[in-house]
Amino acid sequence: MIKGFRDFILRGNVVDLAVGVVIGAAFNNVVTAFTKAFLEPMIRLATGGTGEVAGKFLINGIAFDWGMFISTLINFLLTAAVLYFFVVNPMNKAIERLKRSEKPAVAEPSNEEKLLAEIRDAVRNRPL
Repeated sequence: MIKGFRDFILRGNVVDLAVGVVIGAAFNNVVTAFTKAFLEPMIRLATGGTGEVAGKFLINGIAFDWGMFISTLINFLLTAAVLYFFVVNPMNKAIERLKRSEKPAVAEPSNEEKLLAEIRDAVRNRPL
């Protein structure tokens, strides 16, 4: 029963779903705060300072906020990197370690192999 539960938990799709939902949602707040506190001000500095136009360009009075897009893209990449390096990669190594520790069952010889072994033994034991 415990082995079945362990196999269920270590199945790839269950682990991936748990990682994507729980860890992703929890870490999203951290990365969003980092983006707003550090990356957005850096983008404003690089694009002309403060104000409503920083990180944007205007066409006919309509603002295209490319700074927000860059911040969101960096937010996504940071979240994906943390998930991969701290959750997915260690889980894959643990699964690989478990697979190595499980020894494959020794296959029983087929009837043909048994018959050939009997013939071999009979030939060896035959007097000269």
